[in-house]
Amino acid sequence: MISGKHRDTVAIIHKDAIYNNLKNEMNYLEADTEVYAVVKANGYGHGALEVAEIARQAGVNGFCVAILDEALELRHAGFTEPILILGIVDAEYADLLAKYQIRVNVSSLNWLKDANRQLVSSRCTEKLSIHLAIDTGMGRIGLRTIAEVQEVEVYLSKVKAFNFEGIFTHFATADIENADLFESQADKFEKLVKSLKKAPPYIHSANSATGLWHLGNQKSIVRLGIAMYGLNPSGQELELPFALEPAMSIETKLVAVKQMHQGDTISYGATYKSKEGEWIGTLPIGYADGWRRSLQGQTVLVEGYRCEIVGRVCMDQCMIRLPKEFPLGTKVVLVGKSQQDEVTMQELAEHLDTIHYEITCGLTARLPRVYQ
Repeated sequence: MISGKHRDTVAIIHKDAIYNNLKNEMNYLEADTEVYAVVKANGYGHGALEVAEIARQAGVNGFCVAILDEALELRHAGFTEPILILGIVDAEYADLLAKYQIRVNVSSLNWLKDANRQLVSSRCTEKLSIHLAIDTGMGRIGLRTIAEVQEVEVYLSKVKAFNFEGIFTHFATADIENADLFESQADKFEKLVKSLKKAPPYIHSANSATGLWHLGNQKSIVRLGIAMYGLNPSGQELELPFALEPAMSIETKLVAVKQMHQGDTISYGATYKSKEGEWIGTLPIGYADGWRRSLQGQTVLVEGYRCEIVGRVCMDQCMIRLPKEFPLGTKVVLVGKSQQDEVTMQELAEHLDTIHYEITCGLTARLPRVYQ
């Protein structure tokens, strides 16, 4: 998708915010804990390579991604730090993983056997570093029983193609007040790790939420994701142990301003009818940019005034009700601060009945990212 560089609508990425969030988390953790920056999904919509460079400057130990192509993007851009893929990669790419020294999660014995055949047939001379994924309660990927874990360990002792580097799990409820399931998962993970005759160097279970609220379960690596981008993993349920700085704001400008008559309709479906003398402004952003259609009724900021989105959000534009006439080109803040007020990603998430992760990840490439 082409980026809209010739349009006054941008997502501003605040580099200092990402850097400071990382540094604050590092200072909060025990000194020997490594931090891997999670830059999957184009850095949660913030730009994978740009965020990775900021994270490298902050001193992270490695990176986490979701798919092989995301890992290769980092390698081709010159990032030499450890990279761990958290999603499933087809075993046919085992030699590619080994060639680029990309760590991969393993969720079954069959995958290891298929990967070993691929490494042997391709005459790969590099060992493939693996991290065993353990399903303790997410129900998506990973080994589930002591028998499975021990069977994999026996197999790894017999083949030379792999470097058994780590074992990890992922918590389903580290970001809520009720810790019952969290503790159950932690206990299960502990038992499965202890079933190994020899534990690998890296044992990790901490995502952002665990690294913020469950320090006793941080293990050897914290996989810092949403918190790095300045957003509370729990929404508003849990109080943060230290302040996070939001890394993204979204701004545009008024491209049309008109005064309406009583009953004039706005946008598709004529769901909004104007009052006499009302001022309506048009913004050059729509659902093709990831500014969701269901944001109708949400407010944005114009010189500190809260202005409601009226009528349905279109593919490329949306309309707002203004308190008075504003000049064309007046800045409009969709996410971020304007004078004494602020629209947050969390506010948008609550309006949409979703989570802020989905909003930032859903912003399309047509919306330029500007780094400041």
